Amino acid sequence: MIGILAAVSAAIAVAAGAFGAHAAAGEQQAEWLRTGGMYQLVHAVAALAIMGQARGPALTLLIGSAIFAVTLYAMALGAPRWLGAVTPIGGTLLIGGWLWAAWIYARG
Repeated sequence: MIGILAAVSAAIAVAAGAFGAHAAAGEQQAEWLRTGGMYQLVHAVAALAIMGQARGPALTLLIGSAIFAVTLYAMALGAPRWLGAVTPIGGTLLIGGWLWAAWIYARG
């Protein structure tokens, strides 16, 4: 299941980046789409890379990147800017996922 979620997440990230490059309403909207897409894509690939040994952290990275990116995508498409206050929740999950992965790998 993690592999499917990661692959779909990567596809969404590429679509968001393409939309940002070619159809965003303004520079701020394009930047939100670029940032969300980059974080989502990197963490989809990371989840695929670690899912064999660190399933929990891989899922945490996917959830965190989804929250982080979706809030930025929504604002780029006209949602209220207060959603920007939710974005750090995703970032916190990303940091936690990486630290959890480090702990698993350090234990060997």
